[in-house]
Amino acid sequence: MTTPRIAVVGHVEHVTLGRTEGVPRPGDIIHLQDTRFLPAGGGGLAFAQLCRSDAEVHLFTALGRDEAARAVEERIRATTERVHIHAARRAVDHPRVVIVVDGDGRRTIIVTGSPLQPAATDPLPWSILADCDAVYFTGADPDSLRLARAARRLVVTARRSAALRAAAVAPDVVIGSVADPRENAPLEAYDPRPGALVLTDGPRPVRVLRDGGTALVDAPPAPDRVVGDYGAGDSFAGALTFFLAHGLSVEEGCRRAGPHGAAVLRGIDPLKTQAPLVAPGSRAG
Repeated sequence: MTTPRIAVVGHVEHVTLGRTEGVPRPGDIIHLQDTRFLPAGGGGLAFAQLCRSDAEVHLFTALGRDEAARAVEERIRATTERVHIHAARRAVDHPRVVIVVDGDGRRTIIVTGSPLQPAATDPLPWSILADCDAVYFTGADPDSLRLARAARRLVVTARRSAALRAAAVAPDVVIGSVADPRENAPLEAYDPRPGALVLTDGPRPVRVLRDGGTALVDAPPAPDRVVGDYGAGDSFAGALTFFLAHGLSVEEGCRRAGPHGAAVLRGIDPLKTQAPLVAPGSRAG
C-alpha cells in the first residue's frame, strides 16, 4: 500500500502535566513535581501518535487567541513535512488543563473550559477528508462529522455520541472504555449502529462488538509498574486508526494497536513514551 492519508478532527488542549505522591484531599496544598507543558487532549494525543508514522497526517482543530494558543500552535507545527495543520481561529482564550498523576500512575484531569473544536463552517480544506484512508473524529460539530464520513474508514470516540446522533451517520468503528461511564454504552445505544464498537478494558482483552456477537482481542501485558495512565486510550485510538487505514480488520488493528496504548504506561508524559507506528508488511512490522 502507498503511504496512507489520515486525518484527525478534534481538540488540542494546553496541558500542564505533573505528578504527586498521593491523592489530593480537601484542604491539601499540592506540589506538582516533574511538571511540563504539552499539547494534548483527545485529538492532540491521537494526532501525536499518528505523527510517529510515515503517514500523511492532517489535523483539523481550533485555536484561541492567547499565549496558551500560541504555545500549542508552535508545538503542533514543529513536526515533519508529512504533517499538515488546519486550524480555525476563535476569539477566546485557549482552554488550559492541569493533569495530576499520583504515585499509582492514576491521572486526575482538571479543565478550565470546553475544548475548542473546528466546525464545517470554518474556512478549512474539508474536501481533504474525502481522500483520506481513515479519519479519527473527536470533534463536536455534526456537520464536520458528516464530512468525515466521506473517508474510506471513519473512527469516532464514544465520547462524541451526541455528535453521532445529530449527524445520523454510521462510523466504521466507535472506540470507548469499559471503565468510563461516558464511553461504555452498549452497541444498541447507537442509531445508526457503527460497523464495530471497540471497548478497551485496561490489561484485560479488548472487546469488539458487532450485531453478530463479540470478539475478544488479548491486550498486551502491562508493565510491571504503571508510571502514568494518561494518554493510553488516545494513543490506542490513534494507532487503531493507522492500522485501519492500512486495510486491516478491526480485530487485527486492535491487536497491533494494543502495545501502543500500553507503551505510554511507562512514563507520565505520553509524548515521550508513545511507540513508533510501523506499516503492516514492513520488516519491522
